[in-house]
Amino acid sequence: MTDLRPTVSDVLARRARESGDVEYVVTPTDRLTYREAERRSADVARRLLATGVGKGARVGLFFPNGAEWVVWWLAASRIGAVVVPLSTLYTPAEIAKVVRLGDIGLLVAPARVLHIDVAERLEAAFPHLTGQRANRIAMADAPYLRAVVLVDASDRRWATRWDTTDDLLVPEEVLRSVEREVTPADLAVMVHTSGSTADPKGVLHTHGTLIRQTSTWPVAIRAVTGSTGDARILCAMPFFWIGGLLATTGALHEPITLLVLPRLDAEAALDLIERERATGIVGWPAFTQRLRDHPSFATRDLDSAPMLRDGPVDIAMTDVPDGFPAHRTMSETAGGFSCTEIAVVDEDGRAVPDGTTGELLIRGVGVMAGYNKRERADTFDPDGWYHTGDRVYRREGDPRLFYVGRTSELIKSGGANVSPLEVEAVVNDFADVTQCVVVGLEHPERGEEVCAVVVPAGEDVDVDALTERVRIRLSAYKVPTRWVITTADRIPTLASGKLDRRTLRAMVLDDALA
Repeated sequence: MTDLRPTVSDVLARRARESGDVEYVVTPTDRLTYREAERRSADVARRLLATGVGKGARVGLFFPNGAEWVVWWLAASRIGAVVVPLSTLYTPAEIAKVVRLGDIGLLVAPARVLHIDVAERLEAAFPHLTGQRANRIAMADAPYLRAVVLVDASDRRWATRWDTTDDLLVPEEVLRSVEREVTPADLAVMVHTSGSTADPKGVLHTHGTLIRQTSTWPVAIRAVTGSTGDARILCAMPFFWIGGLLATTGALHEPITLLVLPRLDAEAALDLIERERATGIVGWPAFTQRLRDHPSFATRDLDSAPMLRDGPVDIAMTDVPDGFPAHRTMSETAGGFSCTEIAVVDEDGRAVPDGTTGELLIRGVGVMAGYNKRERADTFDPDGWYHTGDRVYRREGDPRLFYVGRTSELIKSGGANVSPLEVEAVVNDFADVTQCVVVGLEHPERGEEVCAVVVPAGEDVDVDALTERVRIRLSAYKVPTRWVITTADRIPTLASGKLDRRTLRAMVLDDALA
């Protein structure tokens, strides 16, 4: 890291210079080398600059995993814009919420994302969009949004056509000058994650934090996948969340080919692994188990990826001494801990010795700049520590943190954070529900499942109908997979009158709410 500035443009330039012909991203239908990534992102960056997009602009990306996502992410990053990835799992209501919360000024997407007609999805998210004109969007429910670029042809009057003619390019020297003005201190990305409130939190990272924290990813990924030569890794993590961003940025530090799918499908993944001679996989354990459970798994040629066949389902369980997983990553540290000051403390804030479980506190240059629209004092304590709510411990002589659980009420379902308050807000809005309390229950495949305890407004409530109505409003991983119907007097509270979620969870497990 001493020969270049920790900015996305600088690490990309070095990788293109040193490993230009190496494949960076491979999909079932596309291939992108590092040199092509540099060239194509420069073209997009020059066009963005010509339209007035520059440092600090909030650019939303609504793409599935693939080369196009990477090109647009690199382009926006190179000119100092703040990239705001949008989950392709978002419902229209969630899209509207994140576009508003993220102050997105330019939203970029293809015409279709998997089965989704993007124009229809956006019109469902913003009812007033149909009356807007391209490049002149002005809506009260998305006050900063001025343009929506659909990179494919569209007949919508509100859609900006992505013009690829040469007369809409700023000169190359202007782009080079702009890149020199992007500093490690500038904001690079805003990743939304569920938090302790009903609205998702926008985690802000600078270029410096993003680049430093991902610098050890190549070494770590080679270790957990057993890749000794050319690393070709199936990335089963969405680029719009921190795990996928960790991979796309980490692979700029060393030449590592990312094999990706627009949609996670076990058979398609096994086909790609075989064809491209993958050396390993990074993803949630549930997907790795789906690969192993596939009828064709035993007959596949997986000699290039021995850990996929013989290693632990969860790579966080690689070479762990006590049965607790190594702490994976978190959005607040850009996916790593390499440049993070760490403390493990007891309930009184005192450091605990190795081998003792405590809460993880983090601070320093490896920690987020903060949460979008929150003051620093609302995020960090007076000494600069961020209290993660994670329960961890360390072992003497081992640099890893071992994860035991959480002190907060966030539900970790399938590798993604689910806010109970967000789910409760949706269910409590239904006329046939008097009260809903959401808790997480241990689940053998997903880590935790989302359980909704419901007090119906009448004598009964149709659980299947509730599920379908929630599915319309929330991403699939947030939809409760277990429902418990009870009465209001059975919902436990603390002396303060607050919900006693811990006791409620125990009552669900004991079937004590009927």
